Amino acid sequence: MKHYAVCLALVLFMVTPAVVLAVDSVDFEVQTTKNLLNLCTVAPEDELYAEAINFCHGYLIGAYHYHHVSKKGEAQVCVPEPQPSRNAMIGKFISWAESHPQYNKELPVETEFRFLMETWPCSK
Repeated sequence: MKHYAVCLALVLFMVTPAVVLAVDSVDFEVQTTKNLLNLCTVAPEDELYAEAINFCHGYLIGAYHYHHVSKKGEAQVCVPEPQPSRNAMIGKFISWAESHPQYNKELPVETEFRFLMETWPCSK
């Protein structure tokens, strides 16, 4: 029985790092929505926490601002006034993206605008 407990503890120890995903350099390439989610949900104790969170915020806000100033045609996203805070909007995106894993392999900017158009569509 003691041997079983030691083996179980060893297996749990070896599996735990796989469960608690750390950010790595590939995530900063932001090729997929999953990469962006890894950056946006990094644990505060991760050595790349500050870089990851700042990258997440910069990416999402930058894409939104670019869209906002380069609109052509009718608006597809109509965020209500007063606008939610940046942290609230990013939190909503994270929750939405985590509940839509089918987009994990897609470009993060496309996933961001799916979220925005579904969350704050413009009335026609």
